[in-house]
Amino acid sequence: MGNAMGRQSTARQELPARERRESLRVTRGEARQAAPADFDRLIHERMRLGIVSALAVNRSLTFSELKSLLQTTDGNLSIHARKLEEAGYVLCTKSFEGRVPRTEYRLASAGRRALERYLAHMEALIRATREGS
Repeated sequence: MGNAMGRQSTARQELPARERRESLRVTRGEARQAAPADFDRLIHERMRLGIVSALAVNRSLTFSELKSLLQTTDGNLSIHARKLEEAGYVLCTKSFEGRVPRTEYRLASAGRRALERYLAHMEALIRATREGS
């Protein structure tokens, strides 16, 4: 097992440091070189991207609506929605309809901006890939 780990780290080290650090970032619609830290990994995760995207095209969605739309489990949706809420990307309102709890989500302005940056970044990557082929 130790040898396999050694081979992996050697393979990573063979790439020039400049190539390991490079990625595309979009600023005002133009692609430019930037550190990978500029890429929003919080939104990039499939379930969180689904949540943010669904909320971007709907004023609000309940927990049940999101769960059905994304075809996921209660626990999975709950964990990912909480991460987005902690980041300030999603607003969560809890209430009761009679005795039934109701959780409703809305996209916060910070979440909308983060999604717009993420989409611009992905569009720049697609453009750069097509131009490079």
